[in-house]
Order: sequence, then structure tokens, then C-alpha cells
Amino acid sequence: MPDEEPLAGGNVSAGVVRIGDTVRRPAGPWTPAVHALLTYLRAAGFDGAPEPLGIDDKGREVLRFIPGTVAWGEGFRLLQPARDLARAGRLIRDFHDAVAGFMPPADAHWQVNIPPDRAEIIAHHDLAPWNLVIGDQWTFIDWDMAAPGSRLWDLAWASLGFIPLSADPQLQAPDAAGRLRVFVDAYGLDDRHERQQLAVMLGPRARSMYQFLADRAAQNIEPWATLWHQGHGEAWRSHADYIEGQVARWQTALLA
Repeated sequence: MPDEEPLAGGNVSAGVVRIGDTVRRPAGPWTPAVHALLTYLRAAGFDGAPEPLGIDDKGREVLRFIPGTVAWGEGFRLLQPARDLARAGRLIRDFHDAVAGFMPPADAHWQVNIPPDRAEIIAHHDLAPWNLVIGDQWTFIDWDMAAPGSRLWDLAWASLGFIPLSADPQLQAPDAAGRLRVFVDAYGLDDRHERQQLAVMLGPRARSMYQFLADRAAQNIEPWATLWHQGHGEAWRSHADYIEGQVARWQTALLA
């Protein structure tokens, strides 16, 4: 068997390795349900998710390796053009439309970190540039947090990263409102009431991440406690304050 090549880049990617054309990741109680989801999506014609290949002899989940560039850090430049931002929005809509027909296994176990607003579909819960590989095919990775949620819940989280909506001056997009409009238009969210809901949901969605990190840090649960002490909690609080203070701007962008 080829050598194991550790794969880094994420905040919670410990134990992820590449072997040949496969990726091996630590499995959990949720893995069978996630693999059922991925198998369904590919059978339904959605090719923006990795191919599941089972469990290896070390108990790790096996996925087909996706070549390309992760669209975060230096890779975020790939999402700067409006046409490419729009492509990400359309890819998310394609996933939501495909997953609508998925019936989870009766014994499905999902990893639920942040309780969603409601259970409408099996959402990804971390649709973000850091989980998008751009190559010949655009593919979302890291499906281990897939669980019941709603389209708007997933889209709100995606908006935070893809615009991005950030309090950090180094990340903040000067044309954030315009990019939000492009992204949501490309997704095809046509109902004005839902667009209003999304504008209001953006801040609380960011604050839910702050609260999640605070709760996990209080319980000393890793890797979240370390991320909290590294300042990620304070960063998410700042993002939430910034976004909630700009609600009228997001509403204007989405409803004008």
C-alpha cells in the first residue's frame, strides 16, 4: 500500500491522510448515515460530493481523493469573480434540490453540534470555502457534520464564508452587499419572505458558532476548547456583532 500522506489545512483535520487516490478519515457513529447520504447524492446526479468507498482495516472511512485547490486562504481568489461566486451558489442549490428526496436509514445517527432552526432536509452544516475543492469538478468535502437542518440555515452559513461577511478588515469584502445579492440570486432564492428571513438569520447564525465554542470550551471538549483559547470564539462574536449591526444593508441588498 502507498505511504500515508497527512492532510492538513483545517481546524479539526487531525488523523486525515491521503493514500493513493483515496482519503482516510476517522470514522464515527455518524459515518454509515453520511455514506448513505453521499451514495444517494451521486446516484441522484449530484457530483459535487466525494465518492464513499467504505471503511478500511483501521476503522477509518475511505473516500475518493478530490484533486484541486481549497477555496480558502490563497485559494479564495478563485471565488472573487462574480461568475465563480455565482457558481458556488448554484452548486449549493443543486445539492439542496438533490438531497430533498433522500430518506435517511432508520438507524441513522447524525453528528449535531449546533441545533438548526428546523429539520427540512439533511443539510451539510459547513458549506464554506474551506470545504470547497475547485478543480475540474467543484466538490464540497467534510460531510461528517451532515444532519437535519433547513435550506436557509445552510445558505446563511454559506453566505458568511463565501461573501465573506466578516468583522476582520483583512477579510471584509468592500462590496459585501453586492456579493451577497449575487450569491443568493445564483442560489435561486426567489421568495421575498425567505430572502427577508435570510437577511435576519445571518447574524444569529454567526452567533450560534460563538455560543457553540463557548459551550464546548466550558466543558473542555477538544478541539473546540483549544480553538476558543486561540481566539476563535472572540472572532465569531465580533463577526456576529458586525453582521447584526448591518441587517438593514443585507435586507436592502436582497429585497431591492
